[in-house]
Amino acid sequence: MYEPNVVGDWHEYEEHAGLRVRVHRLEPAEPPRGRDDAADGLTYFSVRATVENRGARHYGIHLEDGQIDVRVGPDGEGAFIDWRNSQFIEGFDVYPLRRATAVLYAAAPEAALTHVDVQVQLRVDDEWTGRRLWTGGIGVLEPAPAAAPAATGQGGLAHQVSAFLRDQTEPGSA
Repeated sequence: MYEPNVVGDWHEYEEHAGLRVRVHRLEPAEPPRGRDDAADGLTYFSVRATVENRGARHYGIHLEDGQIDVRVGPDGEGAFIDWRNSQFIEGFDVYPLRRATAVLYAAAPEAALTHVDVQVQLRVDDEWTGRRLWTGGIGVLEPAPAAAPAATGQGGLAHQVSAFLRDQTEPGSA
């Protein structure tokens, strides 16, 4: 069974030795060149996608508009993507032990930001990789407890997502 990555996890591409990608730093953020009028009444956030080469050869990578999809809320509605403020990776050679990062600015209703899914389809040397999903959320509605332990174990988001997906695929589940 396919399980999504949690925001911050690395995903390695078996077909491209040493190449890996992660979606991270999902956080509220105002765009550097000002808000788009189409995002009026929405809450802005940013997310980063980093490609790292731990292999022995360089790869030409593309991570452009249309290769990153952001869905928010329990129904997976599309977030507003601010293409003008976002920074993509367009035809960049990532050499061994180097990284390249794309920064995406998006906006959505504040209440929907507790559940954010980011899907990435990387193009490597003019070959498309499989789409991968990262899931996370922004706790803009919930104040963080002062001395809360790290979210691991059965209360962590990764465990909750895995348990939900497992329940959906078990025989006898609705």
